[in-house]
Amino acid sequence: MGEINFSYYHGKESEKFSFFRIPKVLYIDPIFKNLSSDAKVLYGILLDRMELSMKDNWVDENNRVYIYFTIENIMEVMG
Repeated sequence: MGEINFSYYHGKESEKFSFFRIPKVLYIDPIFKNLSSDAKVLYGILLDRMELSMKDNWVDENNRVYIYFTIENIMEVMG
């Protein structure tokens, strides 16, 4: 396996990356203490997908946002 060389980011270069947001409550509330880190990351990924669904107006008759994200998609994103 080859060596990976990561460079420093200069100026505003870091702004070109997007990030998954994970609610802090998943880490600080005792009710979630038994939830795995992978599950918490997946929740952040699903929240990201929900944002896309809202932009596409994917809502039901009660104005609840829904997402379409297959297990295969999840496996690909989660590695």
